[in-house]
Amino acid sequence: MLALLLTISNVINAQDEIAKVVASTENEDVIKAGKALFNANCAACHKLDKKATGPALRGKADKYDREWLYKWINNSQGLIKSGDAKAITIFEENNMSIMTSFPQLSHTDIDNILAYTSQPKPEPIIIESSIAEGGSGESGVSNNIILAALALVFLLLVVMLVLVNKTLRGIAIASGVEYEVKSRTPIWKVFVQNQFLVLVSTIFLLLIGGYFMFGFLMQIGVNQGYSPVQPIHFSHKIHAGDNQIDCNYCHSSARKSKTSGIPSLNVCMNCHKNISDYNGEENLAEGYTLDFYNGEIAKLYDAVGWDVDQQVYTGEEKPVKWIRIHNLPDFAYFNHSQHVTVAGVDCQKCHGPVEEMEILEQFVPLTMGWCINCHRETNVNMKDNEYYKKIHDELSKKYGVEQITAAQFGGIECGKCHY
Repeated sequence: MLALLLTISNVINAQDEIAKVVASTENEDVIKAGKALFNANCAACHKLDKKATGPALRGKADKYDREWLYKWINNSQGLIKSGDAKAITIFEENNMSIMTSFPQLSHTDIDNILAYTSQPKPEPIIIESSIAEGGSGESGVSNNIILAALALVFLLLVVMLVLVNKTLRGIAIASGVEYEVKSRTPIWKVFVQNQFLVLVSTIFLLLIGGYFMFGFLMQIGVNQGYSPVQPIHFSHKIHAGDNQIDCNYCHSSARKSKTSGIPSLNVCMNCHKNISDYNGEENLAEGYTLDFYNGEIAKLYDAVGWDVDQQVYTGEEKPVKWIRIHNLPDFAYFNHSQHVTVAGVDCQKCHGPVEEMEILEQFVPLTMGWCINCHRETNVNMKDNEYYKKIHDELSKKYGVEQITAAQFGGIECGKCHY
């Protein structure tokens, strides 16, 4: 009898465990579905823990009746017009911002969203540094150790020379030989007296000096690798890489004008009005933290005069002194629209893989030789351009080729860039 009872008890406990696992799995599926619905429908105006265009939504499901929430989410304006006191209060507390109605969301969809917004706020993850405090974090022998070793070797050489000199002097004295250093003609006098050596050395030094001077002068104005620290950190890796924002969204003038233009801060606020926190923990670049990125977004808000709590512009704006990176000399003409719109050249051709750059740098030298080589290697894009096609057909017969390069099209004539 006792064995039977134990068996029944074990079966009941097993069923309870199975029920808990099933319930946990179902709950995870509900939260996952709610998160997807929240991001698709709510995230544009709401955050979980911070006021945006609308109020923070974490824990709101417990403050209101579920049936009332169904009506509010499906048709908020209809509920306000009906004179509902709760709806009117919420509408007035949020600057009378009109909430989009979502009649397409079923009660199940809304339940999933509310389950997601009812999750407790996760504790912040503290990442401990693997580098010991005070250490450089670099492997290998310290520079100080290397310098000390070199100094020790030099000291040993000096001591050995002194000891060898004393030994030779002692041997000479013991053998009765007078030990003295005979005077010799200094080597510099021998060199000066030989006019042939002086002439050859002078020519050699002039050639070496001219080579290095020419190399130095040719690097003036060539800023390949230049990556200044900007007043507000902007990660092309996050924007163009992780979020895949088109370059022309921010640099819209590149398609229709000579310059690509520096986007105004209003362009930044198109997104960052509702994005005040960086949540890409899994894509953090080495050496960067969430607090760092959030601080840079705060700098943006300070520059445009955006009050995050009140969700309004204060009118107190501050100029941002961006540092220019790519800069051609004034005597060289370059037109972005000719390359971006007409030729269809990718931005990465001149600016490198910007979608991988945490800090933007000048990727190529942008010298005249680099531009000419590009024109010699690049075929003319004739797609949907009857004017170019007509000239191309004539030039292809002239050069006896099927594809005409930009150089054969006149792209290396001096007057194209210098006039």
